[in-house]
Amino acid sequence: MTAPPVAATTKANRRTVLITGTSSGIGLASAVATAAAGWTTVATMRDLTRAAALQRAADAAGVTLDIRQLDVTDPASAGDCISGVVADYGQIDALINNAGAAHVGTLETDDLNEIRACLEVNFFAVIALSKLALPHLRASKGRLLTISSVGGIIGQPFNEAYCAAKFAVEGFMESLTPVAAAVGVTVGVVEPGAVASEFVNNAGLDMAAMVAGAGAYTAPLGAYLDRVTSQFAGNAQAASDVAATIVAALAADPLPFRTQTSDWARQFVATKITDLDGSAVQHLTGAWVRTG
Repeated sequence: MTAPPVAATTKANRRTVLITGTSSGIGLASAVATAAAGWTTVATMRDLTRAAALQRAADAAGVTLDIRQLDVTDPASAGDCISGVVADYGQIDALINNAGAAHVGTLETDDLNEIRACLEVNFFAVIALSKLALPHLRASKGRLLTISSVGGIIGQPFNEAYCAAKFAVEGFMESLTPVAAAVGVTVGVVEPGAVASEFVNNAGLDMAAMVAGAGAYTAPLGAYLDRVTSQFAGNAQAASDVAATIVAALAADPLPFRTQTSDWARQFVATKITDLDGSAVQHLTGAWVRTG
């Protein structure tokens, strides 16, 4: 059941973690897993009418969550959430930036406002919430984790805006890491591959309409969507497995800056790490849009 606000706790008793985007998928699984691991878990989502699935999962696991409203793109909502958590629990020991939104499209046919919206939720909202949390993480010598993606390492066809946001998150956090460490805050990113969750469904993708409106890009988009469908159907990792990786990352000492969540993700990311001129990545991802 949802926990009521309580008096401030001491660090010796319970550690407090704030997780964004917990209505489904990785966020939902992580909220339940962190609570099961002994964390006081503040599970947030933009629309509290979608909290039923999270509450059912918490009840099934026998854990208690504090479920709160948070729209990560709304500065007032973010400020109220951070201050409310600190007022009720006395501290924030970890922030897990999980909320995000998929976006599929390509530059010529995309609306620039859609690209900006993708960057807003997947990058700027992450940075804004992290900024609000940092003074409290500094006080608790806490941990700042952001759920990125293998798309934060390898640019993928028809994912220009989404990968740009994830590249930006990883560059920002990689740059922040040594600075934050100097004041006692540990920073890291978690990189899943395909995950069996509602993430793609929540993007509201009408694949038939997308292909119909793709113009010159009809054939490569069709090939890409066929690949994505196959990837998610046959190789998707369970959200609970990703959550287990996240719980381990909260306790890891030392914490690597990048943590992949599966062998497949590690192998995929390794393609980029050793690809000095970019040819290996282009050879790999080019095959995803070839039709002949």
